[in-house]
Amino acid sequence: MISRKTANECYVYITLPGETEFVTAGKFELTTDRRGNPAGRFIYGRSYLDRDNAVAIDPLELKLGNKTYETHLLKGIFGSLRDASPDYWGRRVIQKRSGQTQHGEIDYLLRSPDDRAGALGFGLNKEPPAPRRKFNQTIELERLQELADAIIADEDIPDNADAEQAQDLMFGGTSMGGARPKAVVEDDNALWIAKFNHPDDKWNDARVEHAMLMLARECGLQTSESKVITIGGRDVLMVKRFDRENTDAGYRRGRMLSALTLLRADDDYQERDGWSYVLLVEELRRISSQPKTDAPELFRRMVFNALISNIDDHPRNHAVVAMDTDWKLSPAYDLTPSTPISADHRDLALECGDMGRFANAENLLSQCERFYLASDDARDTIDQMEAIVGDNWYAVARREGVTKKDCEKISTAFAYPGFRMEAAA
Repeated sequence: MISRKTANECYVYITLPGETEFVTAGKFELTTDRRGNPAGRFIYGRSYLDRDNAVAIDPLELKLGNKTYETHLLKGIFGSLRDASPDYWGRRVIQKRSGQTQHGEIDYLLRSPDDRAGALGFGLNKEPPAPRRKFNQTIELERLQELADAIIADEDIPDNADAEQAQDLMFGGTSMGGARPKAVVEDDNALWIAKFNHPDDKWNDARVEHAMLMLARECGLQTSESKVITIGGRDVLMVKRFDRENTDAGYRRGRMLSALTLLRADDDYQERDGWSYVLLVEELRRISSQPKTDAPELFRRMVFNALISNIDDHPRNHAVVAMDTDWKLSPAYDLTPSTPISADHRDLALECGDMGRFANAENLLSQCERFYLASDDARDTIDQMEAIVGDNWYAVARREGVTKKDCEKISTAFAYPGFRMEAAA
């Protein structure tokens, strides 16, 4: 049980490559500097550094070493720790469960379950907890959907045993990022993220997002495995976790870093000067064990996001993962179309070329060499992907169960006219 007093330090646990149980990696402390601003400190434990199989939590920012790391950025939270912290939806569930509207940053880490993205865990005890063995099952999704609806509507949760059990189920998804309601469930001997439709969605988001993942595969992208199941007459998108691998001893965990962390950026849209595919590919080339595979793959994802008007391609929606000692680009996820009013100019969330965030073919080409692509090869890639998206999006969407009405709603998202607009002289 976590004390109501706000914690200012915690132990950081990690599951090492090939293992299924936590070990203690070090200690994190959140304090304030002389000016009252947040300051974070992290130090690896001696016993951890003595391990032959020890790995860095973040090989770019928290390298293995006997020193105290400090940061004054991001409210004093190191990026790799922030990646393991709950985002908007998770924080909302934690607040609902605790009856408190705000918590300290370390409290959010401590109050999240250990099924968070990546291989980290957090606690107040030096000895890490045993790995979780029991997970939500798909048969419980209807109750989870009902609870998600209640939390979205800011309704009171009945104070009884059934409601408490349901809250425990929903609590299992609080450590996954994003704003949409979700939970972690076990199905077919694997862990999946269940993403629920929101009552205010403009279309059936579960089926549309699944269709976009299928369309991305037709364009040659490496995507997360997904499926749609119908529970209680409502569709739920199931996305298989790429940071977990089931073994006889339990689930192996992959380390994971978001592009937000690689870019050393803030997740506030008002502070997005550092959000850039061009800068991201430079960091990817530094950390990836297969840069000449991952860099062109990132280029294709950038092009695909432009072709489907995915203006929600923010840095939390890109990541690198390491199931063993090597880092590589994760499969693509969170691919969602949008329908901005303008048919001439649409922007991505990240800068993608010399003309900033403009989702335009010539802009995408302007820095293609950074992605290990010659200009002619990059142009061919764009042409081929544009043809696939333009010709196939409707058939793919209908095949995956998107209704004709919803297809009409999203029709203006694909290969919009401004994608081929000539740049102003």
